[in-house]
Amino acid sequence: MSKILLVNGSPHEKGCTYTALHEMAKTFAKLDVETELLWLGKKPLQDCTACNQCLKTGRCVFSDVVNETADRLKDFDGIVVGSPVYYAGPTGIVTSFLNRLTFSCTKDGRLHGKLAASVVSCRRGGATAAFDRLNKYFQMSNMAVVGSQYWNQVHGFTPDEVRKDLEGLQTMRTLARNMTWLAKCIEAGRKAGIEYPEHEPITMTNFID
Repeated sequence: MSKILLVNGSPHEKGCTYTALHEMAKTFAKLDVETELLWLGKKPLQDCTACNQCLKTGRCVFSDVVNETADRLKDFDGIVVGSPVYYAGPTGIVTSFLNRLTFSCTKDGRLHGKLAASVVSCRRGGATAAFDRLNKYFQMSNMAVVGSQYWNQVHGFTPDEVRKDLEGLQTMRTLARNMTWLAKCIEAGRKAGIEYPEHEPITMTNFID
């Protein structure tokens, strides 16, 4: 059975972002896909200090939810990260979480090949900019970014308003179905002997004379 981690980056545990993720969770359950919801909470989360120690050890120097999540990545086939929209971007706690999680997993490639998607919630505007920002983490981590019938966004100022966004909720359900299908395709490929590609060592080009 596949398992998907749903990350709620909203300060509201059961707010609009949760409503979108919960719609996905209900669809996953109907498809026999297990989900686990991780709420990042209200307390400040340490940001990356660019010490680069994780490139040597494969582990962030700060012990908190980032390392706890990294240690459990083997249990999940995919990750969905949800965030409300703040000034056309995701919340600070989400970016702090992803800055450290994705960078600390660079050494051993723990995120490579996993399914990924982002979900954003906004009252009115800024959704696509926040959506694009979140997807960049996945695209630089050799993850398979899953799409839906529209950009993964819901609209509303309250959970009740989000529940009236029928297109947004349908987009969440379609996203869950697409992730499930891709997870099954990857598993079928693995059983058929199709292995994950080997990657070259990363070459970094700095723009200096």
